[in-house]
Amino acid sequence: MTLVALATEDALSEAIGQRLLLELPVAVTPSPLLRKDGFGYLRSGMPKWRNLAKLQAVLIITDLDRLNCPRKLIDDWLGSQPAPENLLLRVAVRAAESWVLADHDALRKLLGSKGKLPVAPDTLPDPKSHLLGLAKAASRSVREDLVQQTGSVASQGIGYNNRLTAWVHSEWSPERASQRSPSLQRARMRLRELLVSPSQE
Repeated sequence: MTLVALATEDALSEAIGQRLLLELPVAVTPSPLLRKDGFGYLRSGMPKWRNLAKLQAVLIITDLDRLNCPRKLIDDWLGSQPAPENLLLRVAVRAAESWVLADHDALRKLLGSKGKLPVAPDTLPDPKSHLLGLAKAASRSVREDLVQQTGSVASQGIGYNNRLTAWVHSEWSPERASQRSPSLQRARMRLRELLVSPSQE
């Protein structure tokens, strides 16, 4: 059994990271799970992640957000020192919700048949807002979980993370989603290069 530390900036990214690791054709346990809200924790923790990568594989997932280029973000976070062999930093373009939106089959089960799903979610300027817009036409229980209630200061419903993380674990397919998300496809490819030997394919 291979342990892979998973460092993420929110509950949804953590669930997606777990699914990416558990789909591999080798026995992998996502442990430890390292998460705090926001990317600042991930970026400031790079020295710790480098040291941890000397002991075990480390997967870091962050959002591109408003930045222009994933490569620039990766180079900025890693600095002038080359990344340890066991450290993998992957960027969701532009957010984890892009990867969520890329699995149309699972998304229809969650949101129903109404609304046009994005063909290229990595190109959306604000994938979370796009997802919330689609959720407004979903069933009442899903809508109440995902969509901000009138008068709330939150940008999403109070059940957003619980509903989506459960759905990611039960319905969402990294393989299907990667067909519409190049950034997710790159993440899956790099994980296999890191953790799966040719004899295990």
